[in-house]
Amino acid sequence: MNVVLAVKQYVSKMIDDSGPGMKVLLMDKETTSVVSMVYAQSEILQKEVYMFERIDSGGRETMKHLKCIAFMRPTKENVEMLAQELRTPKYGLYYVYFSNVISKQDVKTLAEADDQEVVREVQEFFADYIAVNPHLFSLNISQCCKGLNWETRSLTRTVQGLTSVLLSLKKCPMIRYQNSSEMARRLAELVRQMINKEAGLFEFRKTDVPPVLMILDRRDDCVTPLLNQWTYQAMVHELLGIKNNRTNLSSVPGVSRDLQEVVLSAEHDEFYANNMYCNFGEIGTNIKSLMEEFQRKSKSQAKVESIADMKAFVENYPQFKKMSGTVAKHVTVVGELSRLVGSHCLLEVSECEQELACQGDHSASLQKIKSLLSNERITSVDMLRLVMLYALRYERHSNNDVSGLVDALGRRGVTDRQRKLVGALLDYGGMKARGSDLFGSNQDPVAMTKRFLKGLKGVENVYTQHKPLLHTVLDQLIKGKLRESSYPYLGTGQLRDRPQDIVVFIIGGTTYEEALTVHNFNRSTPGVRIVLGGTYVHNFKSFLEEISQAVEGQEPSRLSTRGNRW
Repeated sequence: MNVVLAVKQYVSKMIDDSGPGMKVLLMDKETTSVVSMVYAQSEILQKEVYMFERIDSGGRETMKHLKCIAFMRPTKENVEMLAQELRTPKYGLYYVYFSNVISKQDVKTLAEADDQEVVREVQEFFADYIAVNPHLFSLNISQCCKGLNWETRSLTRTVQGLTSVLLSLKKCPMIRYQNSSEMARRLAELVRQMINKEAGLFEFRKTDVPPVLMILDRRDDCVTPLLNQWTYQAMVHELLGIKNNRTNLSSVPGVSRDLQEVVLSAEHDEFYANNMYCNFGEIGTNIKSLMEEFQRKSKSQAKVESIADMKAFVENYPQFKKMSGTVAKHVTVVGELSRLVGSHCLLEVSECEQELACQGDHSASLQKIKSLLSNERITSVDMLRLVMLYALRYERHSNNDVSGLVDALGRRGVTDRQRKLVGALLDYGGMKARGSDLFGSNQDPVAMTKRFLKGLKGVENVYTQHKPLLHTVLDQLIKGKLRESSYPYLGTGQLRDRPQDIVVFIIGGTTYEEALTVHNFNRSTPGVRIVLGGTYVHNFKSFLEEISQAVEGQEPSRLSTRGNRW
């Protein structure tokens, strides 16, 4: 149940099966991202792959001495471009791999184009998704729905991506879905249809306890993507943005040219792998330790007084240089995070967010938000997220002042279209739209008190009180207490034992806070392995785009209008 390893093994097999000799890797835009997430360019170079080309790029040279490993999605456009390539081949031999099921007709098209018989192999290797972390994958579909329905191309791509994940992990699951979501039901049915249609591919060794695919809808928990984050990976994505493991630092004051874009990959960066789930306070301490270790090694490297010293220096230089790059990168990233936290008063903002998400004192929350809105150092983005959280939390409260807070945003210079996203959020994930009791408002007082005390247990600080709805769903699923009325099985089969392998997929995108939840379950629950995926991995800004796209074409609420974009 490791998506990074699954994709990496596919890529390794492609390269190894082509045998010895110089090779070129020919990809499309999406498979380029798939490969770059699991393999560093330097690693692939060691496997005799000396060139990386895109099938859609013009002006490629003819190099008959190279073998070509072609890895691409089985789209109509890619098949046509590959057929054209085979009619006038630029390379000596071709080993063709598709990231998903390809039709017999498309294989016939390629065979007819291969007049010069340069193709040695055509195979399906199911790496049709972005492996972000070992237990986290994304389909990079940033806006997947319009209104309450799927956008057609997004649905097709999601079915392909999700079945690819199952095939790469060798799982034929029982499917459960969120009953309140028509989109979840539709996706569940189409995945089941695909499994039945490609039954031969899903004939894996039967296990005593079948795996479970759980399909959820982002609308059920709009709180999680609205919150500021305090663990390293999530914090970087929230404040700086991560796209396919890359973070743009060009706007950081005084940043050097070679650090304007950095790669943050747990596969290739030991410090990042060890710290991605640490909170901000721990990261600062660990960065200090990393720097002290680097300084010690720098001093030892400086002593080159004999032939033996020179030999040791040459042998250790690559590691030394790598460590130097790691230190510079993380010091720059953490320094910028620290600057943003201080200059934008994010500790105060986050404390208010957590109170809105986890507690229920309306009067105190309203006063605190009004106080923060008057603080000139707080950005429009953070003011907007506070008002959105308030609107979700107190949507039905008799004294709610959503319209007053939206007016206050206007006075602070927040644009009209941004303010209207408050109403768009209620259309997207308000009480009418979601199936869950997100804030526990329907529980009796005793249950609410237990929930509150349980929430406080083990809380490290006021900034990490919140637990995503996913935590409750997984906890109940593992304990066998998840209601079938809310999360029914597709079909007649039911799981009687505790599930062992669980794939969770969130329509509308997942978050790094939910990835942390899954990481903690995997670490603390022996015998249970969970992988999380979504149409996208959101931060606050990308989630606003999701909302804006989704509510287009719906009847507007009193605070929203059609077609508002972030």
